[in-house]
Amino acid sequence: MNPTDAPPAPRYWPLVIAATLMLMITMGVRQSLGLFVKPIGADTGLTIAQISFALAIGQLVWGAVQPLFGAVADQRGPGRVLLLGSALLVAGMALAPMFASEWGLLLTLGVLAAAGAGAGSFSILIGATAARVPAQNRSMAAGVINAGGSFGQFLFAPFAQAVINAAGWAAGMWALAAAALATIPLAWPLRRKREAATPATAAAAAAPGIGLREQLRIALRDRSYWCLHIGFFTCGFHIAFLVTHLPSEIALCGLSDNVSAVALGLIGLFNVAGSLAAGALGQRYRMKYLLAAMYASRAAMVGIYLMAPPTPLTFYVFAAGLGLTWLATVPPTAGLVGKLFGPRYLGTLFGLTLLSHQIGGFFGAWFGGLAMAKFGDYSWMWYADIVLALLAAAANLPIREARVQRAVLQPA
Repeated sequence: MNPTDAPPAPRYWPLVIAATLMLMITMGVRQSLGLFVKPIGADTGLTIAQISFALAIGQLVWGAVQPLFGAVADQRGPGRVLLLGSALLVAGMALAPMFASEWGLLLTLGVLAAAGAGAGSFSILIGATAARVPAQNRSMAAGVINAGGSFGQFLFAPFAQAVINAAGWAAGMWALAAAALATIPLAWPLRRKREAATPATAAAAAAPGIGLREQLRIALRDRSYWCLHIGFFTCGFHIAFLVTHLPSEIALCGLSDNVSAVALGLIGLFNVAGSLAAGALGQRYRMKYLLAAMYASRAAMVGIYLMAPPTPLTFYVFAAGLGLTWLATVPPTAGLVGKLFGPRYLGTLFGLTLLSHQIGGFFGAWFGGLAMAKFGDYSWMWYADIVLALLAAAANLPIREARVQRAVLQPA
């Protein structure tokens, strides 16, 4: 490879590290909110359906803002977007205990905190680094950034539960708000506007200099792009249902809140390995097959869980298995968007797939609360989860993706 084709490592790895740390905080805070459902209900008298609806709105807002913020970041640079997101996330978490009503939680957790976490999430952070990372390393870089989000869940879930146990859920919210302040200095290395795509950095599918509106028109006519949306919708349903209601499922089995915190932490820890593996494998194998395999494995794991005894060990093994694919779908999905359309508008195009993900997340979080209120358990949600995971696996197979070109060593 010609040295001029890619920036030297010191130019892009600091950006990847900053993006990784920022996602660690925003996702760690966001993915710990399920631990607050039970204590908020006990303290305020709100029902699980009411609290779940506020968190479901948060799922939807988190996804809805990403293509909007992604478009701003693509056009004007990600710096202001990231700083605005930091302010919204801190405000939403800090104000939630002061407005502990149904409408108050909708505003603070459902809108402010969710929008802030969305501004510092996958599409903006991966998009902010994509054009500065060599094409052959983008999948791995996305895997490293994604692993940061997973490690954040591993760190923040036990931390949040410990604060809740010691001082109550309000103190837990304020502790997470304080932690979110650390995202402000991390926005600085990522502040620059990304350069326009060049032949050295753009994928073959994207024409250099193409406008955002024309790129959106091309993408929305592409069947492969819609297949990614279908798969990611079902992925969002699965993840939002679990992150919101797994603590309640564990409580139904008569187990302690600490089991919930450990289970959520294990999901994050094992997804560090899963995300890094997905990023590395995406450089060697077709990413559509990786996605299909991960979604199918979720259906199998849920089926096995339903047949297992409800013990702490069952939940720990289930969490570890889920963690291997939890957010490991992000690097190959972002990688496929980049393959299909190039990195220039990755923040916008990947942001739209995340919107589909979070529409699914809205239904997963909300329907979980409705099912619990109506039936007293989550049985029908588990069955729906299996069906949707199989649908997601099937939806990825028709995606148009060229074979991976592997380097061949030439004899000396």
